[in-house]
Amino acid sequence: MTQTRAPHDRRNDIRNIAIIAHVDHGKTTLVDAVLRQTHVHRKIDDMGERIMDSMDQERERGITIRAKNASVTYKGVKINIVDTPGHADFGGEVERTLRMVDGVLILVDAKEGPMPQTTFVLRKALALGHKAIVVINKIDRPDAVIDDVVNRTFDLFVHLGATDEQLDFPIVYAAAIKGQATLDVNKPGTDITPLLDTVLEKIPAPAINANAPLQILVLALVQDAYKGKMGIGKIQSGSIARRQNVMLMGKDGAQIPGKVSDLAVYSGLERVDADQAAAGEIVAVAGLDDVSIGDTIADAENPIALPRVTIDEPTVQMTFSVNNSPFAGREGKYLTSRHLRDRLFKELETNVSLRVHETDSADRFLVAGRGELHLGVLIEQMRREGYELQVSQPEVIVHRDVDGKVTEPYEELTIQVPEIYQGAVIEELGKRRGELRHMRLIHSDVGTSEMHLEYHIPTRGIMGLKNILLAKTRGTIIMHHVFAAYEPAEERDLLVSPHGSLVAFEDGTSTGYAIFMVQERGTMFIGPGVDVYRGMVIGENSRDEDLDVNVCKEKHLSNMRASGSDEALVLTPPKEMSLEFALEYIGPDELVEITPQNLRLRKRILNPDERRKAKKAGK
Repeated sequence: MTQTRAPHDRRNDIRNIAIIAHVDHGKTTLVDAVLRQTHVHRKIDDMGERIMDSMDQERERGITIRAKNASVTYKGVKINIVDTPGHADFGGEVERTLRMVDGVLILVDAKEGPMPQTTFVLRKALALGHKAIVVINKIDRPDAVIDDVVNRTFDLFVHLGATDEQLDFPIVYAAAIKGQATLDVNKPGTDITPLLDTVLEKIPAPAINANAPLQILVLALVQDAYKGKMGIGKIQSGSIARRQNVMLMGKDGAQIPGKVSDLAVYSGLERVDADQAAAGEIVAVAGLDDVSIGDTIADAENPIALPRVTIDEPTVQMTFSVNNSPFAGREGKYLTSRHLRDRLFKELETNVSLRVHETDSADRFLVAGRGELHLGVLIEQMRREGYELQVSQPEVIVHRDVDGKVTEPYEELTIQVPEIYQGAVIEELGKRRGELRHMRLIHSDVGTSEMHLEYHIPTRGIMGLKNILLAKTRGTIIMHHVFAAYEPAEERDLLVSPHGSLVAFEDGTSTGYAIFMVQERGTMFIGPGVDVYRGMVIGENSRDEDLDVNVCKEKHLSNMRASGSDEALVLTPPKEMSLEFALEYIGPDELVEITPQNLRLRKRILNPDERRKAKKAGK
């Protein structure tokens, strides 16, 4: 049985903090201001490339997916800054990251106030006992409502069960894009030093035991082209040096001896080599090929393991399978079940909140994650790496206890929508068993008044909701949702209308003439000149039933007209197909075919006659 050694002293020349925000551009701008103030100058674009980029998707989506590290030195104190993902779907990253720090900066927009993503990360931080500094950013906005935002932030702390000490949080007012911060909103700041001074004053130094044996809890992994796999974590006790013998404490009590081949610490935006590091520092250790997240790098003579990180269980699952469509193998580099299996299990090394299970078919795997976005990011990354695969409709994971009681995941849904559309939103959420918890009208002197709605809703009620509400509100809705808890399953079915698809009837290339004849049946997903195959979904039917259509039909020459006179045809532009839309759209009998160059929707059974037989047999 392992024991942890209680820390008893503090390293006063180090501060470890995490930045929490729902808008990553705001985090980027704030960190850039801090770097410039401490003479680590980077352009915003370059800083964003380093801080926010472990994948291109982060810049495209405007969210943080992987936690990042940076550091600055201010008044002789090293401040390690960790950028945390704000979305609940990447909670595995959040839960690990917060174990490395001793305090958090809560970055709140002076107009929008605290958002649901902020709520999720803040709940985790308060549960760990971290002190918080609230930074009200963009105070220079003409529509800023600073007093209201401060009150809502305090209410959020109370709602999350903050202690009296945590409720006594300092507030820093900032205009990060100008590099200014102040402690008094009525006195404009000149630079960012008030924020840095507050960090030194309010965030405690790391609790350590410098004289105890070495202990580092590995909370992240990074692959270096020259040094190999590196484990990242905070030194809880002792010290570490290059070429030092250590003991890697793995799962189930496994002890693997090893040697530190390389050691790095963070300076500015870079990892820099170091000969040694002391307790309280965040380090990257190379030379331990078997290291994984949750392991402890311990002293070789007196190895003591730290408690492993506990991660919330996934709530959504879908099937990943080998692409077997008629177009399989045209565009991808990795096509086989072996490629798919190796890639999914490789992902488990760093994506600790992911679960992968093999099925009775060697070509199919059951993959579970924290939400549709979590799984969507993985699918998009695999696609960019050259994989071809098919995925099924996302399904919620239900739990059944020993008494046979069934529970399902519920989420807190926050919606902000112009007042004129509130009726359509409330009606749709009522069909999906959403329980309205709070409603507030936000008046505006310069624009349309907006309605702020908060719902408690089953996770399965959220699936497919975004596309429907975007259509009903003409794209004006803003919605966020975070996992709340597993609760008794709703016995009644959701009153969600099934959709009908337009399905290609034959193989070939779509023509403008055929699409013109079909487009009045519904919304098209393709335009002319697109290769299609029988069973491929090429549009959404306006009725809730599937319809087989021929989009390859050509206009033939006759004595009444010429075959080439299509100038009079007016085609409606097809609906843009994104991965998020595809995952929300497909039904239980449909799949998303994913290749490096294309996204296609298809029926599981391509032959229309066999599909009808299967439907009758299912009834």
